Amino acid sequence: MPAAVTAAAGAAAPPDRYRTVAVVIPALDEERALPRVLAELPPVGHVIVVDNGSRDGTARVAAQAGAIVLSEPRRGYGRACKAGIAEAARRGAEVLVILDGDHSDYPAELPLLVDPVLQGQADLVLGDRTARAEPGSLFPQQRYGNVLATFLIARVTGHRYRDMGPFRAVAMPALLALELQDDNYGWNVEMQIKAVRRGLRIREVPVGYRPRIGQSKVSGTLRGTVRAGGKILWSVGRYR
Repeated sequence: MPAAVTAAAGAAAPPDRYRTVAVVIPALDEERALPRVLAELPPVGHVIVVDNGSRDGTARVAAQAGAIVLSEPRRGYGRACKAGIAEAARRGAEVLVILDGDHSDYPAELPLLVDPVLQGQADLVLGDRTARAEPGSLFPQQRYGNVLATFLIARVTGHRYRDMGPFRAVAMPALLALELQDDNYGWNVEMQIKAVRRGLRIREVPVGYRPRIGQSKVSGTLRGTVRAGGKILWSVGRYR
């Protein structure tokens, strides 16, 4: 089970409409990037950083910035997300945002994703990086994997996504109803397939994307790329 949650004071009070919003940031060795991510994030009800077995000061810098810090030492993107979601649900969040901790996303664009959910116009809003990604921010293997995954999801569900980006907002009741299970690279695939199957109102909005700080644990290595690609294929077959 995840370790106890700790928090540091000092975060700005959110506007009333964002008091029920929780942001979950899975983080593995993001000591350099995380302070910048948290500094750019608009005030919300809860910011939960899930330290996924870091060997650096990730947890320390997150706490210093005023985030709730949750330890999930068992590696896996899906595991980290699930730990954060459980904590957000325990704290009464009504909208859940997932955001990477590597500074590749633009946290200031959070309203683009959250507002349609708060306004009752969508259950799941995904950040679409394909049109606004900066040069060098998406590796060729990422672009290829994105095209392949969205194509395969369209084949099995009939819904064509434009992107598989990590920046997303979802209504908490709808998210919990999906009963997501995947522990690692298949997390986003599972969510996007099940969202179609369960009839969620889905929207994609263009968002910016920039080169991350530090090396990617997935697309930055051959091993990570191969493992992620294989898991995407496996996940499409499993969750179809």
